[in-house]
Amino acid sequence: MARFKKEKVLATMRTTGFVPLFFNSNPDVCIEVVNACYKGGARLLEFTNRGDFAHEVFGEINKYCAANLPEMILGVGSVTDSGMASLYLNLGANFVVTPIFREDIAMVCNRKKVPWSPGCGSLTEICKAEELGCDIVKLFPGGMYGPAFIKAIKGPQPWTELMPTGGVDITKENLKSWFDAGATCVGIGSKLISEDILQSKDYNKLQQNVADVCATIKAIR
Repeated sequence: MARFKKEKVLATMRTTGFVPLFFNSNPDVCIEVVNACYKGGARLLEFTNRGDFAHEVFGEINKYCAANLPEMILGVGSVTDSGMASLYLNLGANFVVTPIFREDIAMVCNRKKVPWSPGCGSLTEICKAEELGCDIVKLFPGGMYGPAFIKAIKGPQPWTELMPTGGVDITKENLKSWFDAGATCVGIGSKLISEDILQSKDYNKLQQNVADVCATIKAIR
């Protein structure tokens, strides 16, 4: 069962403004990454479901967070069907992010009052997701649409909250373009948690990257 209530998860997304996303098959590496993100100021992390036995790794990380990182809100990404969503909810996922829009995932998450963010790429999909109870919609792939897409959506629908993922990096210029357009938060993957960092095990650099992103978003807002 999720440790954090839906309202807390959504408020943290809005307040911090970004969600690091990451996958590795080694639980020890994952714990180092989560620790670095936490020390840097992140309070959310999306573990992407992209490998065999990924759910087992997620379970280990979530247990670690519960015992050692009391404010870290761990969720799951790259979920593509309701069965997968249910599996991760039973492992304590606090939010669910998908690359696609599927009603069956909405039903599973809504039943347990866990926030879900489907990947949408049109105003029609966004509206449908909101009708099914989505609060913050994932714009994916963000780099294909760009900040101008968000600005266009916010014109007729100023109440819509969007989280672009894909095409977001950690530079001030890039982050400013998204938030100036009206993004509620952003999802950042390899531009934040780079392969170089993982190979060199330079978790201090990752911590600094996260701290810099937190400071940049705060200054932009």
